[in-house]
Amino acid sequence: MSELNDKSPMSRRFRGFLPVVVDVETAGFNAKRDALLEIAAVTLAIDDQGHIQREETYACHVEPFPGANLDQESLEFTGIDPYHPFRFAKPEYEALEAIFKPVRQAVRESRCNRAILVGHNSAFDLGFLNAAVNRTGIKRNPFHPFSTFDTVTLAGLAYGQTVLARAVRAAGIEWDSDQAHSAVYDTERTADLFCNIINRWHEYSGGIVTPLSSETVYDEADTP
Repeated sequence: MSELNDKSPMSRRFRGFLPVVVDVETAGFNAKRDALLEIAAVTLAIDDQGHIQREETYACHVEPFPGANLDQESLEFTGIDPYHPFRFAKPEYEALEAIFKPVRQAVRESRCNRAILVGHNSAFDLGFLNAAVNRTGIKRNPFHPFSTFDTVTLAGLAYGQTVLARAVRAAGIEWDSDQAHSAVYDTERTADLFCNIINRWHEYSGGIVTPLSSETVYDEADTP
């Protein structure tokens, strides 16, 4: 256990976890069989008034792992050519480390214990992330292995919308269909949506959401 006063505003707000928004683009729906092709992550910051906003965006194109399945319908949907030379894709290990390194740094700087994935249909993104971690043997995965914040659920509650484009528009955020289905664009819009909902609740509650207002915070071994 740690003293509450030793924790940052972000750590206090989310019980020792740092929300990091993630989106993946893939060559199918099977995380163990289908290729991971793009990954992007957006870190978040909190201001003195308790409002959450986007901070930094990190992204990488990913080479299909050896033996990966490439579903043609999925490739046509995303418009990704996995072997296009100008993708400058990295092998999975290098791509994950390019994302994980700044996320670990953000966790340290926010004085949180661990990152927690925020995603639109977050189980899908976490499934592909975990499968890639298992394939590459990365030991220092900064993300919680099974807990997430899902903006489908949050947007359904806040706006009555579950499709990302409709939820974003309902939140008063611009949506460009021509840019959709790229990991960077979808991650940044998901981050904007998440921040909008959290900040809306913050204002509604009068800023009195204090999940760690008791004497202690939970350590890393606890689940959210």
